[in-house]
Amino acid sequence: MQRTLVLLKPDAVQRGLIGEIMSRLERKGLKFVAVKLMSISDDLAHRHYGEHVGKPFFEDLVGFITSSPIVAMVLEGENVVSVVRSVMGETDPNKATPGTIRGDLAVSIGTNLIHGSDSEESAAREIGLFFSDDEIVEYPRDLDRWIIET
Repeated sequence: MQRTLVLLKPDAVQRGLIGEIMSRLERKGLKFVAVKLMSISDDLAHRHYGEHVGKPFFEDLVGFITSSPIVAMVLEGENVVSVVRSVMGETDPNKATPGTIRGDLAVSIGTNLIHGSDSEESAAREIGLFFSDDEIVEYPRDLDRWIIET
C-alpha cells in the first residue's frame, strides 16, 4: 500500500480547519497511520523545502511554515499520492476546483492550507523527515474491503 506525507500548514491550524480537512481525507477512504501536532524548526523547514533553495520565494516559505504549529500526517491508500493531490486541489486556490480543499477553503497561494507529497519518492523522503519508523502505526482496517478493489 502506498503512503504519503500531508501537512496541515499554519493557516489551517490557526483557522480551526484541522478537523474539516482531516475529515475530507478520511471520507475519501484514506487511512491515517501517523498524526502529530508540531512546530517546525528552521532546520527542518530548510530540509523539507531544500529543492527551493535560492528561489525568490524560499525565505517566505520557511518563514510561513515555521510561524505556527502544523499537523503532520502519514496517510496510506491505493494511489494515495495522486488521491491526496486531487482532494487538495491546485496549488493556487484561485485555480482550484470547487469541492477540493483549496478550492473551498483557501484564498491565496501563500496560505493554501495543505501540503501533500508530489511523488512516491518525495513521500518517502518527506515521511522520513517528519516521522520515525516507530511513530507509524500499522493496523488492519476492516472497511478497506469496501474501498479497495482486490
